[in-house]
Amino acid sequence: MSTTLPELTDCALVLRPGDDVAVATRDLQSGTEIRHDGAPLTIRQSVPRGHKLAVRDVPAGGQVHKYGQSIGLATRDIAVGDHVHTHNLGMDDVARDYEFGTARVRPAPWAGPVRTFQGYHRADGRVGTRNYVAILTSVNCSASSARMIADQFRGTVLDAYPHVDGVVALTHTTGCGLVAQSEGAQITLRTLRGYANHPNVAGVLVLGLGCEMLPAQSLLDGLDLPADKPVRTLVIQETGGIRRTVRAGVEAVQDMLPEIEALRRAPAPVSALVLGMNCGGSDGYSGITANPALGYASDLLVAHGATTILAETPEVFGAEHLLTRRAVSEDVGRKLLRRIDWWQTYAAQGGGSLDNNPSPGNKAGGLTTILEKSLGAVAKGGSAELAEVYEYAEPVTAKGFTFMDTPGYDPVSVTGIVAGGSTVVVFTTGRGSVLGCKPTPSIKVCTNTETYDRMSEDMDLNAGRIVDGEATVQQVGEEIFEKIIAVASGEQTVSEELDLGQDEFVPWQLGTVT
Repeated sequence: MSTTLPELTDCALVLRPGDDVAVATRDLQSGTEIRHDGAPLTIRQSVPRGHKLAVRDVPAGGQVHKYGQSIGLATRDIAVGDHVHTHNLGMDDVARDYEFGTARVRPAPWAGPVRTFQGYHRADGRVGTRNYVAILTSVNCSASSARMIADQFRGTVLDAYPHVDGVVALTHTTGCGLVAQSEGAQITLRTLRGYANHPNVAGVLVLGLGCEMLPAQSLLDGLDLPADKPVRTLVIQETGGIRRTVRAGVEAVQDMLPEIEALRRAPAPVSALVLGMNCGGSDGYSGITANPALGYASDLLVAHGATTILAETPEVFGAEHLLTRRAVSEDVGRKLLRRIDWWQTYAAQGGGSLDNNPSPGNKAGGLTTILEKSLGAVAKGGSAELAEVYEYAEPVTAKGFTFMDTPGYDPVSVTGIVAGGSTVVVFTTGRGSVLGCKPTPSIKVCTNTETYDRMSEDMDLNAGRIVDGEATVQQVGEEIFEKIIAVASGEQTVSEELDLGQDEFVPWQLGTVT
C-alpha cells in the first residue's frame, strides 16, 4: 500500500520563489519524509520550529537566500533536507549596490471615514495619549531622591485624580564626569529634553544635585514648552539635602495635580499619532508574522497622515539597501548610510562587528546572521517611502515613515524613540520581551502562538495566528491598527497593568567619562 507523503507546505514555509531555505512551522524530526516540488525530500537533521530547512543544495561559499535576499554564505556544503543554522551558515560581507528613491511608494491618502482617537490636546498643537507627571534627573546623584518622591504617589494616593496616569521618576546613571560638549553629553541632554517636552507628559519636576556637569536648568534651556505644562525645578544642595528636597518635591507635584486632573480627552485625528516600532527577543517567525503585520499597520497610519518611526540601526544592517530605495531623496538615503558606517566603526573599536548582533535567544529561535535578522526587522516599516532619518532622541517632526538611529538594545532604543516624540509604541517579540516604556504605552505583539500561550498575561496580541493559518498578515495588521487607536484613547496595555516602564528609561551613553 502506497502512502502519500505530506507536502512541504504542511510543515514549512518558502517565503520567496527561489529561496534556498524554508522556515519550519513545527518541529521536524530527522528521517521524516515529505514532498517538495513533486519530489521526495528527507529531513537529514532535526529542525526545530522557526529554524531553516534547506530546499536547495548550496555549495560551500555559496549564498543562501531567504526573503529573496542573501542571509549569508554556506560555510560547508549544504544539501537538501539539512538544518541550516550557525553550524553551516556564516556572514556574507559582499558589497551592496545602493539605489536611492527607486522603490518609493506613497500610500494613497485614506479615503474612508475619518478616524479619530481620544487624546489630550496640548497648547502647542500636539496630542498626548497619556497624562503623566515626569520627575527628570539631571544626574545620577539625584536619582534616589526622585524615586522617593514618585513613591509617595503609588498605591491609592492618586485615586482622587483619575485623569492623571501617574508620577514617574525617570532616572539614569550619568550627568556628571562628562565633557559637557561631547557627543555623549549632548545625547543625554537631548533625551531628557525630549521627555520634558513630550506630549504624554503633562507636568515636569526637574531634580538636580547642584555641582554636576549637566545642571538641572540645562534640561530646560532652549525648550519652548507649551504654556499649559507646569514645570518646577529643585536642586538638592540648595534645598537643604535629600529629606527637605523630597518634601519639597512631593509638595510641588501635589500643586500640579489639580491642574493636570482638569485636562480631558477629546477627539483628535489619527494623523496626530506618532508610532514607535521596535522588536526584541526576535525569532524565526518575527519576519513572517508580527513584523510584516506591524508594517501593514504602519502603512495604514501613514495613509491617515500619521508618523511612524523604525529604529535599531544595527538591526537594519544588511537590509539598509532596501530602505535607501524607498528614500524620498538621495540625501535622506545617505543619512542612513552614514549612520551604518558610524556603527561599523563603533563596533570595530569595541573589538566586534555588527554580525555579533544576533543574541543567544535570537539564535535559539532560528535566526542565524544579522542579515537574516535585519531582513525580518525592516518588515516593521511596511512599504511606505522613507521620509526622513533622525539621530538618537532627535525630535521627529516629519509626517510619514521615518527612521531613527538607535542601538538594538531594547530599553535604549525605545528610550530614544520616546524622546523623539512617540506617543504609542508597538513592540514585537518572539521569545517574550516584557518591556514597558512610560510615559508612552507599549503594545506587545507576539510572533508565535506557543510563546503567546505561555506568556499570554504579558502579550497584547498574537500574530502567530498567521503561521497557524487562522489569520492573514492584513487581518493582524488591521487588528494592530485598531489596537493602536484604542490604546491611544486610554485602553491600558498589559505592560501598564503591571506598572512597567519606569526602570526601562535607559538613555544611550556614549563618550569619555572623566
